[in-house]
Amino acid sequence: MLTPEELRQIGRVHVQVGRGVDALLAGEYRSAFRGSGMEFEEVRAYQPGDDVRRIDWNVTARSKETFLKVFREERELTMLLIVDRSGSVRFGSGGADGRTDKRLQIARLAGALAYAALRSNDRVGLLTFADGVERFLPPRRSRGHAWQVIRTAFEELGTDRRTDLAAALTHAQKVLKRRAAVIVLSDFLDDGRWTDACRLLMRRHRVHAFLVHDKLEAHLPDLGLVTVQDAETGATRVVDASSFQARATVERRLSDLRRIGLRASAVGTHDDAFRKLHAHFRSVG
Repeated sequence: MLTPEELRQIGRVHVQVGRGVDALLAGEYRSAFRGSGMEFEEVRAYQPGDDVRRIDWNVTARSKETFLKVFREERELTMLLIVDRSGSVRFGSGGADGRTDKRLQIARLAGALAYAALRSNDRVGLLTFADGVERFLPPRRSRGHAWQVIRTAFEELGTDRRTDLAAALTHAQKVLKRRAAVIVLSDFLDDGRWTDACRLLMRRHRVHAFLVHDKLEAHLPDLGLVTVQDAETGATRVVDASSFQARATVERRLSDLRRIGLRASAVGTHDDAFRKLHAHFRSVG
């Protein structure tokens, strides 16, 4: 069950998401996702300057005049949000507002994407995962669905939950019957072999990745010897904060994502999530 404070935070995110989409994302979203294909609409007489590759040779032969095939874009799109709810996303230094951790930033991103999809009359679904697939909300198109997406992305996590991104990507491949836009929201702190599953998913679907991170993952305050706990295993160890080094920097993780062909951007807990979405879609549109 969500606590009263968590419900208040979700309410604030819901309002922020609506404003953020209205202010920044509506146009960029439509530019980045132009539909899943082309559908035949009609034939018309050829005009100088038309693409000769679209000439309908059967109609042209019968009529003895040159006719062209006209297609229209299939605008309806299915979007699937794949949301990381492993133990490591419970971490955060507070962000710009003093309360943002990676879980809250992921909820903002998921909610904004769900709203943008619904504003464009697209269907949006949600798949959450930790050490396996957790929940799947089938793609829908309704007003209350964005609220359900935010709530599910924000719900309290169990402790010591590991990350199995490969399981989530494989499940997405099974449940998506039509070509879709897939958005992965994670910190990508997963040592497992998920790249093969991602490449397989990318063969049919357009896959985007948002790497959510916090500045304390890279640099700890100079506090001398401190005890730290692994959020996914529960293991503790003593480290020298002045010489602490992250096991995988943001730059390295982002480079790994882009190396396999993913459209990827990094979003810190201190960043404006909506502006980061805007910049991402402008760059890939």
